[in-house]
Amino acid sequence: MNRQLSPSWTLAVLTGLNLFNYMDRAVLNAVRTPLADELHLNYNQSGLIATAFMLGYFITSPIFGYLGDRFSRKWLIAAGIFIWSLGTLLTGMASTFMILLAFRVMVGVGEASYATISPGLISDTFDTKKRNNALTIFFLAIPVGYALGYIFGGRMAGAHGWRSAFIWAGAPGLGLALILLPFKEAVRGSKDPDGADNPHSIPKLADVIKLFSNPAYQLVVWGYVAYTFALGAFSFWGPNFLEKIHGMSNESATDYFGKMIVFTGLAGTVAGGFSATAWKKRNRAAYEWVLTLSILGAAPAAAYALWTPSRVQAMWFLGLAVFLLFLSNGPVNTLILETVSVNLRSSAMALSIFMIHMFGDLWSQQIVGMVADRWNDLRMAVMILPVALVVGGLFWLALTIRTLRKPEPAV
Repeated sequence: MNRQLSPSWTLAVLTGLNLFNYMDRAVLNAVRTPLADELHLNYNQSGLIATAFMLGYFITSPIFGYLGDRFSRKWLIAAGIFIWSLGTLLTGMASTFMILLAFRVMVGVGEASYATISPGLISDTFDTKKRNNALTIFFLAIPVGYALGYIFGGRMAGAHGWRSAFIWAGAPGLGLALILLPFKEAVRGSKDPDGADNPHSIPKLADVIKLFSNPAYQLVVWGYVAYTFALGAFSFWGPNFLEKIHGMSNESATDYFGKMIVFTGLAGTVAGGFSATAWKKRNRAAYEWVLTLSILGAAPAAAYALWTPSRVQAMWFLGLAVFLLFLSNGPVNTLILETVSVNLRSSAMALSIFMIHMFGDLWSQQIVGMVADRWNDLRMAVMILPVALVVGGLFWLALTIRTLRKPEPAV
């Protein structure tokens, strides 16, 4: 019988795969300018490329959520890795704009499987005291992967053209897709009280629909929608903003953005996740407070970064805003999983992915592009984003107040 990986190795493997996930996703952001120049795309069409990825990503996430609560998760993860890697590689071979859009949809489908299922597998590997720290480590792959995508994509595009960046970013995943298949996966609910896997734990459609009437879950997710709206557009337009507004070259802007994200993202994710775990011992609303304080602190920092005429100040305050936003990276995903019952974790993650992209960054990159085209002013267009952060902060503040008002559990 296949043996099960230790919790530490399970986390290491899943985190490494997640790093490739976000690296493949970020390459597009790094090569937007040379890609658009070759294919003669305007701002709006550039935003549509990101929208195509999101269509594949969020539309199929409920399907993978359904499957992930019922079938072998390691096979679903393997299929997802293979599909997103092949889609990334083929993006580098696209001959027309429409073909490129189709391959970006393919990348989104593959990443939907992985993003939906992996957090639940980690939750079944670590108990409640260690779970937030484990998820924090898993989501460290977001800043590291994005940074590698920016740096790798920008440098490959500069040296060998934008197509080579996609081809070499996607190729490793075709082999890595097989890495989990020899091992036994964790039992659903095995690390939670009364969460043992049994035939009666399989969720029904009515159980999934009840997520819409779960107030804590809804507040987490709607705050996350606004957060994702802003961060998705920041990550896409950030390098271009530094190019157009502050006169940086494409390679310099993407290189800076990559290094800034890896530093601030790592520091913010670690600081927010591990401090929230420690704070949780003294304050039951610790995770909620970290979400609220991080996003409401990031809003004015982002607004100043986007408005100041000083390139140096813009770069510093962009870094500060990203650091503050990444403080919530671990706790927000822990809350998504812990505000629902054990048998709904894949479905809850899937629904959150659907909502944050359907109402968040599916449109934000393109909205910024459309406004920039209409006003012929990229600076004014990106000022939409700090407003979105304030909206997200209000949802998470309401969640914090709700948690503090709940009666203490009986001892």
